[in-house]
Amino acid sequence: MKKRLLTTLLLGSAFVSQMAWAERNANHLQLDRELSGSMHRATSTPKLRSNIALILDEKSLRPLYAKNADTVAPIASITKLMTAMVVLDANLPLNEEVSVDVADLDTLKGTHSRLRIGMTFTRSELLKLALMASENRAASALARTYPGGTAAAIAAMNAKARSLGMYDTQFHDSTGLNSDNVSTARDLSRMVMAARRYQLIHQYTTTASHSVDGWGGRELRFNNTNPLVKNASWDIGVSKTGFINEAGRCLVMEAKINNRPVIIVLLNSMGKSTRIGDANRIKKWMESSNTRTRIASSRS
Repeated sequence: MKKRLLTTLLLGSAFVSQMAWAERNANHLQLDRELSGSMHRATSTPKLRSNIALILDEKSLRPLYAKNADTVAPIASITKLMTAMVVLDANLPLNEEVSVDVADLDTLKGTHSRLRIGMTFTRSELLKLALMASENRAASALARTYPGGTAAAIAAMNAKARSLGMYDTQFHDSTGLNSDNVSTARDLSRMVMAARRYQLIHQYTTTASHSVDGWGGRELRFNNTNPLVKNASWDIGVSKTGFINEAGRCLVMEAKINNRPVIIVLLNSMGKSTRIGDANRIKKWMESSNTRTRIASSRS
C-alpha cells in the first residue's frame, strides 16, 4: 500500500512538473510569435509610418516585422554603404590624399556641398564624410579614384551586391543621387549585415561629428545625419540615412535592442522625422515585448 502510494505521489509530481514546463515553454513560444509577427494582432506589431520596413533578427535571420519588404524602390544615399565596402575591399591607402574635382559636382540634382573644388583630404576622411555626413562629393571622389575609375567602382558595387545575394539591387552611381539606384528592404538587410563586418564602417557611420580643414585652415564641422547615434539609449553598430525626392526619407541600422542584434530598414518615409520616429517606435515595441517575456518567465 505504501509503495503504491509513493508511486502515485511520484507520478503526480512528475506530471505537475511536466505541465509547468509545457506552460512555460508555451508562454515563450507565444511571445516569440508575437514579436516575430507570425501571429498578427493589432497590439503585436509596431505602428510604423514608413512605406517600406523590415526588422530582421540578425542571429536567426528571421523577420520580426515586414512591410513591403520585397518592393523595389530607390535607396538614395544608403548607396554609400556599398561605395565604402568596395573602396575598402580594394585595399587602397587610406592616408593617400585625394582632391575634390569638377567631376565630383552634382549635375543631376544640383545639391550643395562645403567640399570645394581643389580641396584635398585623405581617403580616410572622405570615407568618414561620405558615411557619417552623407557627403556626395566625398562619395564621388572615392569612386573616381577607384582603380579603373568610376565605372569600375560601380561595376564592383553591382558585383558585390550579387555576391551578397542582393538580386533585386542595382547601382548606377556611387552617391545615391541617381534614382535608378534601387533595392528592396530584404536586400538592404544583407548589405547592412555585410557592412557591419567592416570596423571602419562601424566607426565612421556611428561618429557623431567630425571636423576637417577647409581653405586657409578654416575648420569645417560635419554632423552625423542620424541623430540617434548621439542618443545614449541606442547601441548602434551601423547607420546610414538617405534622401532624394524619389526615395523619400530612408534609414538603415544595425543595432542591439535588449542585447538582441537586429537589422532595421526603413524606406520611403514621408516627413523629415518619420524615419527617426519609426526607429524609436521599433525600439519601444521590442523593449515592451521583452518586458512581457520577463513577466511571463517570473510567473511560470
